Amino acid sequence: MSSSLPKYYTKTLENGLEIVAIPMKNGSGVISTDVFYKVGSRDEKMGKSGIAHMLEHLNFKSTKNLKAGEFDEIVKGFGGMNNASTSFDYTHYYIKSASKNMDKSLELFADLMENLTLKDEEFQPERDVVAEERRWRTDNNPMGYLQFRLFNNAFIYHPYHWTPIGFMSDIQNWSITDIRDFHSTYYQPKNAIVVIAGDIDEKNVFASVEKHFKKIKNKKEIPSKLHTIEPVQDGEKTVVINKESAVQMIAITYHIPNFEHEDQVALSALSEFLSSGKSSILQKKLVDEKRLVNTIYAYNMELKDPGIFMFMAVANEGVDAKEIEKEILDTIAQIQKGDISQKDIDKIKINTKADFIFSLESSTEVASLYGSYFVRDNIKPLLNYEKNVDKLTKEDLINVAKKYLIKSNSTTVILKQEEK
Repeated sequence: MSSSLPKYYTKTLENGLEIVAIPMKNGSGVISTDVFYKVGSRDEKMGKSGIAHMLEHLNFKSTKNLKAGEFDEIVKGFGGMNNASTSFDYTHYYIKSASKNMDKSLELFADLMENLTLKDEEFQPERDVVAEERRWRTDNNPMGYLQFRLFNNAFIYHPYHWTPIGFMSDIQNWSITDIRDFHSTYYQPKNAIVVIAGDIDEKNVFASVEKHFKKIKNKKEIPSKLHTIEPVQDGEKTVVINKESAVQMIAITYHIPNFEHEDQVALSALSEFLSSGKSSILQKKLVDEKRLVNTIYAYNMELKDPGIFMFMAVANEGVDAKEIEKEILDTIAQIQKGDISQKDIDKIKINTKADFIFSLESSTEVASLYGSYFVRDNIKPLLNYEKNVDKLTKEDLINVAKKYLIKSNSTTVILKQEEK
């Protein structure tokens, strides 16, 4: 079975910067120029949470050569589009543009890496922007709040205990020195990967990246790898949180291994089976037949360190979250007993592969996909993905359900209005 993945080429500069070129000779004239830094919220310390995300905001402020906001103007000026995101495991920046603007995009990104000024007068107002984002997406948004509290409860020791936005009191108490220190530690060539995908030749990619990045020096040692391991959960947890909300919400999570583990393909297939599309089992049962929820999904969260498999549901008005919990647990029990047909498996395989192949048409998605594995130091799971989907059996899904979706490994968080 051949892989649908486009061929990639890599090169590492003397300063440790890794380059990944993915020529997609598709005649589109479009490329995605991406920079990944091996730093996310998992690299933060308790009391200094949210810094990786804060730095993502500040990365578009002034440099020695650019005024604040000028980066965006230049990109817009050549018809490009740029964005950035911070996750648990890494920080990702990209510019989507015509192939001819690759050199300019790389020049801009190199300037950000080497010459960011990080002025306190730019930092202070941006801190308020981030605090406002935290209020809007987390504190005043029941679904966002449920997600935040979910990680606080599912992870006790590991930095996945907080989400990338961080805790409000941390956001309000960082100093510009904290930010500068974080930047000089993690935004170094040896901690970065430049990924370029699209209508481009790999030789041009290497030459251009080298031109802009090879003179950038590493400044310091990067702290040794994170040693904190989330201990095996020693019993089920149920947490009720009170929040102004018209309806109840519930999340159920189970600890699972990290993204490299061989069970990942079966876990992802299980999440597809449970909640992907109108005909999926939870949709049919809870949305259509019993009308208990208006939204439900199962999600397999593959992270650099062991992650979680989670269910999230928003109840319909007047429905108790406990009823939803019972239905989800019954569904899991049925799967554990073997209630999956070969037809279900065939359908999952066809849909999963179709989605995967479709995603490979976009240079932005290709750069993002490859980058997400390179930045976590292992491309193998991606290269073997299609082969592993082909090998999937119904037993694989039943086995992962039995192995991970068990009571003692669960954390359930219910969000509801406080009873007066």
